[in-house]
Amino acid sequence: MRHAEDFLVDEHLRELESRLQGPARLKSDLLTEARHDLLDAVDAYRESGLPPAEAQRRAVAEFGSPAQVLPSWQAELAVAALRGLSLRMLAVAGVLVAAGDLTWRGSSWSVGPQPPAAYRLLSATVDWIWAGGLLLAVTGLLVIWAGARSSRPHLAVAQRAVGVGLTGTLALGMAAGGALFVWSVDLWDAALTWPPMIVGMVVVGAAYFSLTRAARGWVRGTAR
Repeated sequence: MRHAEDFLVDEHLRELESRLQGPARLKSDLLTEARHDLLDAVDAYRESGLPPAEAQRRAVAEFGSPAQVLPSWQAELAVAALRGLSLRMLAVAGVLVAAGDLTWRGSSWSVGPQPPAAYRLLSATVDWIWAGGLLLAVTGLLVIWAGARSSRPHLAVAQRAVGVGLTGTLALGMAAGGALFVWSVDLWDAALTWPPMIVGMVVVGAAYFSLTRAARGWVRGTAR
């Protein structure tokens, strides 16, 4: 039976919630499970004859303070955030590597004079950046898989390194890709009215937004 006066439990859970950073679904699951455990403990103490306030106090003390509970929870949330970032990078980088040049095929300028060497170098650099992101994403998933089966400290360090690498790759990819787009429009005015280019802009913009949110979640999750 739940009681409206379970204010100590609610206060404890609010404090835990305010200090946790990570994927919303997993965070909600952790807090829901904690609520159930705490209220079950409160009920057990009440049934043993303790007053409501004392039952809550003991249940909260037995559950653990934020300093005792949060490190393991936050580590779990950070791993989940890295998994999400790796999966999104895997999808986005895979598409960009496999289909990055489709926006140009059949365009009126694709059979014209070759663009400057610096432009071609930038275009190749963008491809290499996303290829590196693809490799890092696979590495991240493998490191997470290994970390779930071993508590060796170097795996946690590797997970953080992969997260930093993925975040850096995203920043570089966005900067280089944006520069390539601006340069393309400057070289070929028709690029802005080329349908595959327009579709590509929308898709890539949505992909950048999704990756940025995932990277921000990972950064916040590991900063705690």
